[in-house]
Amino acid sequence: MPGISYRRDDAWRVGVLFSRTGFMAVIEDTQLRGTLLAIEEINAAGGVNGREIVPIVYDPGSEPAVFGHLAKRLMVEDQVTTIFGCYTSSSRRAVIPVVERLNGLLWYPTLYEGFEYSPNVIYTGAAPNQNSVVLCRYLLENYGRRFFFVGSDYIYPRESNRIMGDLVRRQGGEVVGETYVSLRAQRRDFQPVIRQIRAASPDVIFSTVVGDGTIYFYQAYAEAGFNPKVMPIASLTTTEAEIRAMGFDVGEGHITAASYFQTIEGGQNTGFVSRYHKRFGDDEPTNACVEAAYFQVHVFAKALESTNSLDTDILRPMVLGTEFDAPQGRISINEASNHANLWTRIGRANRRGQFDIVFRSQDAVPADPYLISAGWGFMAGAV
Repeated sequence: MPGISYRRDDAWRVGVLFSRTGFMAVIEDTQLRGTLLAIEEINAAGGVNGREIVPIVYDPGSEPAVFGHLAKRLMVEDQVTTIFGCYTSSSRRAVIPVVERLNGLLWYPTLYEGFEYSPNVIYTGAAPNQNSVVLCRYLLENYGRRFFFVGSDYIYPRESNRIMGDLVRRQGGEVVGETYVSLRAQRRDFQPVIRQIRAASPDVIFSTVVGDGTIYFYQAYAEAGFNPKVMPIASLTTTEAEIRAMGFDVGEGHITAASYFQTIEGGQNTGFVSRYHKRFGDDEPTNACVEAAYFQVHVFAKALESTNSLDTDILRPMVLGTEFDAPQGRISINEASNHANLWTRIGRANRRGQFDIVFRSQDAVPADPYLISAGWGFMAGAV
């Protein structure tokens, strides 16, 4: 499988693994764009210590096994030590044994199920305490106690639903149904799901469907005549990219919890959105996965400037504790967990394909991937 290489002998060479083809391309292609935009910005400003960052880009085609294969190729044949990539937990878990064995560093810009630590991974997407905890309480307070879970059939949805189920029950709610569809699910596969939802009559649907399946699920919901004002789909994974693909009218009224939305006010995000649109087109929205893919490259460059080395054992200690003014707000890399301290927000999709923010944390929420101290105290500050 050919990659895209911009090799220069004196450059900082890094690997990039996001799918441009397959059922995950709808979101992973945006992560690739965020990564390349950050690299272009850094290089336009003179690079890092006078040397350009050069990405070696491969397309894993949405196949977890290919992610692992290409990670090994990057580290063995292309001789890179730093890799930016992966969306699904299955792809991340395919890459982790490679970077651990060869002592590389994977930068993972996607929300995930938590309960994991690797010294060879920097996790810049949200952990459950930064999205699920707040979303659960918001839904219970605004829609009701009866939850129905729908997910794609792989690691993240099943683990995320386990966590959400525990949170729901702890707060006096109940899960009235739980079902899964293939990662390669087609539109017809959601008809039985719709029938199950209609029979269970929940107050809210919690979706961990990803990729193209997200589009088909929301379209099936709309075709069934359900009302998001009464029974919304709430998600951690449905971003502006999926809303655009399904249709703004289809997505309107549904809810997502994320660290970032394009509608965030403030100079850092205004500039980021403007640069993204200039580079990729005014009709291309940003999203939480783009933003994490973008800011993690800048965090990497900041650490690299200090170490002047891509050796993982030298670079990693400098990454930990690094702060950066990201589009979502000021973030930092938690020294205890390798996870990013991120903001928490809840948005409701509007008719323009964007999200109206209905809740935001007062500051970045410390990463707690094992939910050791997760609670409800930081809910103060809702808007």
